[in-house]
Amino acid sequence: MTSITPHSAPITEVAAGVDTHQDTHTAAVIDPVGRVLGTEQFPATPTGYTALLTWMRTFGHLTRVGVEGTGAYGAGLTRLLQAEHIDVIEIDRPDRKTRRFQGKSDPIDAIAAAKTALAGDRTGTPKQRDGRIEALRNLRVARRSAIDQRADVQRQIKTLVVTAPESLRERLRGLPAMKLIAACAALRPDPHDAATPTTAVQIALRSLARRHQQLTAEITDLDELLQPLVAAINPRLVAVHGVGTDVAGQLLVTAGENHDRLRSEAAFAMLCGVAPIPASSGKNRRHRLNRGGDRQANAALYRVVLCRLRWDPRTRAYMERRTQDGLSKKEIIRCLKRYVARELYQIITTNDLQLAA
Repeated sequence: MTSITPHSAPITEVAAGVDTHQDTHTAAVIDPVGRVLGTEQFPATPTGYTALLTWMRTFGHLTRVGVEGTGAYGAGLTRLLQAEHIDVIEIDRPDRKTRRFQGKSDPIDAIAAAKTALAGDRTGTPKQRDGRIEALRNLRVARRSAIDQRADVQRQIKTLVVTAPESLRERLRGLPAMKLIAACAALRPDPHDAATPTTAVQIALRSLARRHQQLTAEITDLDELLQPLVAAINPRLVAVHGVGTDVAGQLLVTAGENHDRLRSEAAFAMLCGVAPIPASSGKNRRHRLNRGGDRQANAALYRVVLCRLRWDPRTRAYMERRTQDGLSKKEIIRCLKRYVARELYQIITTNDLQLAA
């Protein structure tokens, strides 16, 4: 441990920063004027988290802690700090200017995180990860993985059909997706003849098709868990026109359990990447497309807009009116996503009763 005490006068309040990694966390403590009081490395274990917190408190009253990776390597430490009612500031990335002039090391990053927390330049509050929203997020991770793998398998099956021997290709070509999967799963190749291309491709197609069916069954099982969970968390959100279980689940995960960390509907729109970015200079007044934010939440809002453009008379009328104003379809959809974000933010943040249950 390296401790520095510039003055003998007692220090009443301190701030800290933590650079998190898979196996170790490096912490730094600074005084109210930014002077480093100490740095230390701790194991990334429950015992290490407790020792880290105890060590930080030896320097004075701990007011706030900047933590890198609160949703990844720093999740366990963040839960402990929040349970102790310590103000945790989410540090999303190291300051580039600091890194350019001071270099890169774990203590340097921890000190930079502490100074950022002390300065108040970033006020992002980490998501709480000990409630039903976290359970929802975990289930959605498994579902998203199964969907991605199933799509890969389906593409591989189609590719093998294209290059298969003529007799097999003629039998399978042109079949709808689900009938193609069923036909491939029903193939009965001779495993003793796997050295021939025709038999080998049949074995491969059957293996892929059965994997596709298994993944489909996994997705169905997860959907049966997700539907009642999302409906229990926020029934009003699921009932909104164009919002189903998948869209509602994604937006709930994006907002987080402690959705009060979102200061306004504009902050939620920025989080979802649907708030236009000012790009004005001099007499020019304009905005540019926001390519940041949570892209999965952005895609969820996009699906809501597409549904309403097809079925909602008000949305269709808005499309016609803005088209006459000279806006392109893409520009109109961006406007609609912003409106939808405002509407859904109100429903998400006024559902405290269900979230607190």
